[in-house]
Order: sequence, then C-alpha cells, then structure tokens
Amino acid sequence: MSERADVQIRGAGIGLRSQHQQEIIDRQPSVPWFEVLSENYYGAGGTALAKLEKVRNLYPITLHGVGMSLGSTDPLNFEYLARLKSLADRFEPEWVSDHLAWISVGGEYVHDLLPLPCTQEALDHVVARIDQVQDFLGRRILIENPSTYLSYTDAEMPEWEFFREVAELSDCDILFDVNNAYVNASNHGFAATSYLDALPLARVREIHLAGFAQLDSYLFDTHGDRIHPPVWELYQLTIQRTGPVPTLIEWDTNIPDLGVLVAEAEKAQAQLDAVSCSA
Repeated sequence: MSERADVQIRGAGIGLRSQHQQEIIDRQPSVPWFEVLSENYYGAGGTALAKLEKVRNLYPITLHGVGMSLGSTDPLNFEYLARLKSLADRFEPEWVSDHLAWISVGGEYVHDLLPLPCTQEALDHVVARIDQVQDFLGRRILIENPSTYLSYTDAEMPEWEFFREVAELSDCDILFDVNNAYVNASNHGFAATSYLDALPLARVREIHLAGFAQLDSYLFDTHGDRIHPPVWELYQLTIQRTGPVPTLIEWDTNIPDLGVLVAEAEKAQAQLDAVSCSA
C-alpha cells in the first residue's frame, strides 16, 4: 500500500522534550518532524512557547494530547478544547491526536489513560463525542489505542474491533501505537497481529514506537526505554501493510540524551526506507 498523497510529514520523528529544545534550535539535527505534547503549551506565554515557536520555524510538528477524555461520561471540557484549538491555529500542526480512553469522572482527573468497556453503548458514546470534538476543532483528529492492564467482563467485542468501529463510524484517523498493541496482546493473551487484520489501514496516519518493562507477570508500558525486539518485529509487519507511515519514537520517562532518540529514529527510518524501496 502506498503512502497517502496528502501526508506532508514523512519519516521517523521524535517527541519534543523541554530538555532538548535549545539543543534542537542550536544544532538543528536531521530529524524530519517533532511531536509536541499539547498540554505542555497551554499557557498564554513564557519561555516554553517562545522555544516552541523557534522549533516550529525549523520543523513540521504534530500535536498529541492526553486530556480529551474521549470515553468519559463527564461533559466534554470545552475550555480544554478551546486551548487546544488556539494552539493548533497558532502552530499549524499536521494533525492533532489523543487516546481512545477516559481520564475523568465527576470532574476529577486521574492522570492516567483508563480503558473503555468494548460494548455497543460505549461505542455509540465515544463516537458521538469524537464527532463533537472534530466539529469544534474544525479538523479530523487521530485516535490512539492505549495500553491496558484490565478487561471488562461485559465486553461485547475485542478491543481491535472496537477501535476499528470507532474510527470508521466517527470518520477519524488512527494513530497506531505498535508498542501498546504488543503490550496488550501479552497482557491479555491475544495475537498482536489481530490489530493488523482489523485496522482500516487507509486511516493509519501515524505510528508510535516505545519501550516497555517486564513487571512480574505482565508488561508495563513505561515509554522509558529503548524499543524491544518483538516490537520492532511487529512494526515491520505493520509498515509492510500500511506502507511507510510517519513514525514517532515516544520516550516520556528516563529521557535520555537527544542523540539516543535520534539513533532510535534512524532505526525506524531504515525500516521505512526499506518498505519504500520494495513498494
């Protein structure tokens, strides 16, 4: 499958982290694009926004967030969405993304991405909320499959089918986190390739790669280590089906030197290049 013609961002990017901003501005490393954590830039001004302005003048960006709480039964937080829209209008990201999860109940935020029950009721609920978000922002968003550590006894469909139906019915696009799919497959006992068999591949506009940790009898999605070999293998299978979709090295804890992130991105870029050559 060839890459979508309307994609302006290409290749393997990295997440923009505050400790690397000045180095990126000064050195201008050979990185094709950066992903920006939206909530870090909701202030009215200050050093963070000034540096982001400089980075944006040098590189294309995407905006990625954790605060939409798309699956919550709380009303959508339109103050949050207004800040996101303002940020997007100012910095013109290629796209905006968030997670198929919920983080709030009764107005209280838990600061974690909690899984949805894979039921028809939850499907209808989250599709309606994504429709509202897309109408408000005036753009199609990307939704990401989260890592999970529990499942619901009343689930009516597997998570990959739920994820597919949400994307199709809301007409949003997909940020496929390969690491999360691998972690969930290991934790819940299914084949990670089930996602690849179910996904509407034309909607996959971005891929995430990250590290995990082995904790007792389960895998924990830490985003704090190098990408493990089985995740690289699943990534290769993924891009063989999707084509060279823009890919992000996601590293949020124990953040290393910029050079380590660039080296991981170069590994992903080599796989993307190989797929492009064979297409």
